[in-house]
Amino acid sequence: MTPLAVVGLVVCLVGLLAFMYGEWRDVRRIVWVAKPLASAGFITLAVGGGALDTPFGLAVLVALVLSFVGDVLLIPADPRAFLGGLGAFLLGHVGFTAAFFVHGVSLGVAGAGLVALVPVALVVARWLLPHVDAKMRIPVLAYMTAISAMVAASFGAAAAHPNGLELDLAGAAILFFVSDLSVARDRFIAPGFVNRLWGLPLYYGAQIWFALQVAPGR
Repeated sequence: MTPLAVVGLVVCLVGLLAFMYGEWRDVRRIVWVAKPLASAGFITLAVGGGALDTPFGLAVLVALVLSFVGDVLLIPADPRAFLGGLGAFLLGHVGFTAAFFVHGVSLGVAGAGLVALVPVALVVARWLLPHVDAKMRIPVLAYMTAISAMVAASFGAAAAHPNGLELDLAGAAILFFVSDLSVARDRFIAPGFVNRLWGLPLYYGAQIWFALQVAPGR
């Protein structure tokens, strides 16, 4: 791991701890500094790991930058900012999906994964949508479709590379999917720090996991 990558990892972890403290104590000034810092950390980790050196790395980096934008837009308690953040993350999932296809995907496995995720998505939709305003339901459904497609593509990427290293892509994608359940619960069902207590480590863990995959020859 290069010195820049190490710096990025440390910044991400320290920023995450500060961000969680700010959320716990409800100190918005800390949140406004710490959350972007933590997210800048996983971008720095990817750049330091070689994201600029391969098409796959560049696609992952674009997805991470879009995630950074989404993270910032989710800070204020503003419906328009939340919608913008949702859009940024949706595009981020498109970016991750593109990265998997650049890397190589088994279409059969990806398709089977998408079919397998349909009942999961239906359960989540039945749990979530009754709590979502009518004007937000289409954006939420579009986002659910994008993240489900991203996870399915990660399964295809893992299957396309029998050396097993690409299982990391599927693991990171699943962590991201699960972490979003905490965001959904916090925004639409039962707000509270408990959602962020488990959701934030999973989210940043997923982004760190993705960032670690970009090294040439990984």
